[in-house]
Amino acid sequence: MLSNIIVDALNKQIRIEAESSQIYLAMACWAEVKGLEGIANFMFKQSDEEREHMLKLIKFVNERGGHAFISELNAPEVSFKTFKDMFEMLFKHEVFVSQSINDLVHISLQERDYATHNFLQWYVSEQIEEEAMARTILDKINLIGDDKGGLYLFDRDINQLTVSTASSENPM
Repeated sequence: MLSNIIVDALNKQIRIEAESSQIYLAMACWAEVKGLEGIANFMFKQSDEEREHMLKLIKFVNERGGHAFISELNAPEVSFKTFKDMFEMLFKHEVFVSQSINDLVHISLQERDYATHNFLQWYVSEQIEEEAMARTILDKINLIGDDKGGLYLFDRDINQLTVSTASSENPM
C-alpha cells in the first residue's frame, strides 16, 4: 500500500511525463511544418515514449493501492526560433525531469517505501539516457553550425541516433 505522500508525488510525476509527451509532440509538429521530417519523426517517437513512461507510473500507482489522477496540463511552447533553440529547451526539460525523478527517489527513501524506490530505478537509468541523448544532439548541432548541408544530413540521420551510456552498457 502506498502512502498518501508517495501517491501525491507519483501523481505529480504522472503529470510531468504527460507534459513531456506534449512538449515532444509540439516540437514534432513544429519540425514537420518546417520540412524537418527526420526531426519530426524523432520527436513523435519521443512523445510516444514519454506517454509510455506516464502509463507505467499510472499502472504502478493503481496496482499498489493508490489512485492515479489525470490532471490538466500546461500548454507547451509551439514555436521556436531555430531547431537548435528547440533542442536546447528539450535538454533543459530533460534535466528538470531528472531532478523530479531524483526528488521522487528521495521521498521513497524517506517514506521507507523500498518497492517504489526499486520501481523508480528504471526511471533514473532512463533519465541518464535521455540527458545523454539530448547532450549528444546538441553537440552535433553545434558541429553543424549554420551549414544547411549539415542540417540536411542531421535531419536525415537523427532517426538512427543511438547513445551508449555507462548505465546502458553491459558490465565486463
